[in-house]
Amino acid sequence: MHDAGRNESVDGSDAVSATRKEGARLRSIGNLDIIRRFTWEISSINMHLEELRQFWARTLGISGPQWLILMAISDLDKDDGVPVNVVSKLLHVDPSFVTTQSKLLEKKGLLRRRPSPTDARVVRLSLAEKTQKHIASLNEQYKSIREFVFQEFDEEELAEFTTKLATLKTRLEKACVRISLDY
Repeated sequence: MHDAGRNESVDGSDAVSATRKEGARLRSIGNLDIIRRFTWEISSINMHLEELRQFWARTLGISGPQWLILMAISDLDKDDGVPVNVVSKLLHVDPSFVTTQSKLLEKKGLLRRRPSPTDARVVRLSLAEKTQKHIASLNEQYKSIREFVFQEFDEEELAEFTTKLATLKTRLEKACVRISLDY
C-alpha cells in the first residue's frame, strides 16, 4: 500500500534517505559544540568584514559605520535618494544615528541630503558624484575579493546559503525580543 504523503522511489530508498538525513540533522542540532563553533565562525566573519570596511573607509577619511551608510545608499538608491529610515533598517541602527552621520558625510561632500518631494519630514540620501566615482574605482578590488571569498559557491548554492542566513537573522531578531521582555 502506497502512502500518498511520502515521496519514495520504487524501492523506498528516498524515504529512508530523507529519514536518515532528518535524524542526522536533529542529532547535529543537539550537539552544542557545532552551534558554538558556528557562532564563533560568524563572529570571526564579522570581524574580517569590519577590517575590510575600515580599510575602505580610511580611503575616504571616514569611519567604518559611515562607510556602511554609504554602501547602503549605493545599494538602495534608484536615482531619487533613500529615506533615512530605510538605511537605518538595513543597518539595524536608530534613525537618529544615520541622521547624525549623514550630516557629517554631507559636510565632507560625500552625500546629499534632500527633503522628500512628497513629505518634507522625510530626508532622502544620495551619494555625491565624487563618492560614486570613488566606489567605482574600488570595484575591481571588491570584485577580486568577492570572487576569492565565494569561489566555492555557485550562484544557486550562494542563494540557498544566503536564504538560510536570513532565516537565522530573523530568528535571532525574535530571540532578542523574547530576551528583552525578560529584562
